[in-house]
Amino acid sequence: MRRKLSVGFVLAPNFTLLALSAFVDTLRLAADEGDRSRPILCAWTVLSDTMRPVRSSSGISVNPDSELLDPKQFDYLVVVGGTLSTDLLSKGMSAYVQQAAAAGVPLVGICTGSFVLARLGLMQGRHSCISWFHHEEFRALYPSLQASSDELFIVDGDRLTCAGGTSVVHLAAHLVKQFCGEAAAEKALRIMIEQSTLPAQFPQPQPLQTPRTRDLESPLSAEFVARHVGISVRQLERLFKTEVGASPSVFALRIRLAHARQRLLHSQEPVADIALQSGFVNRSHFARSFRLEFGVTPSDLRARQGQPS
Repeated sequence: MRRKLSVGFVLAPNFTLLALSAFVDTLRLAADEGDRSRPILCAWTVLSDTMRPVRSSSGISVNPDSELLDPKQFDYLVVVGGTLSTDLLSKGMSAYVQQAAAAGVPLVGICTGSFVLARLGLMQGRHSCISWFHHEEFRALYPSLQASSDELFIVDGDRLTCAGGTSVVHLAAHLVKQFCGEAAAEKALRIMIEQSTLPAQFPQPQPLQTPRTRDLESPLSAEFVARHVGISVRQLERLFKTEVGASPSVFALRIRLAHARQRLLHSQEPVADIALQSGFVNRSHFARSFRLEFGVTPSDLRARQGQPS
């Protein structure tokens, strides 16, 4: 057997440990027979310009394997992001990632690694996959860039981005499958007690803030909410703008649309019924609002999933 996939890792300060370990363990388990951990089919290297340990967001530090190598020796350079307030790369590491991009090495941003790539000007004209948890921050910081929190990961030419968490194993398995074969990818995931490889377009789990269906059929007005909590409508609107970056009506609309999207993807209910249950007076109003939010009509979303409208 010969090595088929070589991956370099760049760790941002306070990087997410799960994102790194999930990616590396997928490579490790695919690289050898059983879990003997020999880097036969795959190799991985944690790079550094200082060789000092890098502290993760959990407080656990990781020692680099190597000083900066010629990036062209890697099939992919993976940037592992972390907490947004402290994930700035050093000048040396930033220059190295930009050097890799200039050399045509495909770049992978996992967890908030997409923010790091965007900050370095490496996502212009590319589509970024963002976790639902950080979508609003990305839109605020980089309003000119395309971003989505619908998929597990996005492959846009030589830029690959991933929502983070356990979805990282599916992006890693996608690369293993391409370079080492489907059997190696499936074997790695099964040892990790993970279901078979999921496609990039598989939907991210959404936050558990969506109310029950019956609560959505008659949305509450801002006036009612303000009166209920004892503040003015203007105060309520200011609080919403500060905390969630949107007015109460826009925030409520997004909740209703997110709920509707989940029902479209995971039920066989008619679109018209979902529209009414989500607080829309008619199907055409629902379709217009849905398309503005997600860039696709409810019927087209269903069609992509192979479900009847």
